Amino acid sequence: MNLADDLQKLHNLREQGALTDEEFTLAKKRLLEGAAEDAKPKTEKPSEPASALNQFRRSITDRWIGGVCGGLAEVTGIPSWSWRILFVLTALLHGIGVIMYVLLWIFVPLQANTPQPVTPVRE
Repeated sequence: MNLADDLQKLHNLREQGALTDEEFTLAKKRLLEGAAEDAKPKTEKPSEPASALNQFRRSITDRWIGGVCGGLAEVTGIPSWSWRILFVLTALLHGIGVIMYVLLWIFVPLQANTPQPVTPVRE
């Protein structure tokens, strides 16, 4: 239905006594606000998985070998020790964990070296 049909139905309901003047005014306002929002151009936000994938970097600080588990921990919120256990357990399955780790080590870029804030030295 379009806006004109909805407004006509509201008007008919008010004439039949099903809606009071206040209810009619509020419903009309909601309809018009909804139509105004629909007319606005919508900006597309990147989907969550794509943006998380774009943020995935190997960690500089939380690393044992290549920083893959530390990077996964930062993106997913799962502790890095659990990622390490997962890779070790999957390494026992015909080396799949080792292959996955090496591929991530090769193809995932390293974090940019972010400068640490300088703390003043108190004497």
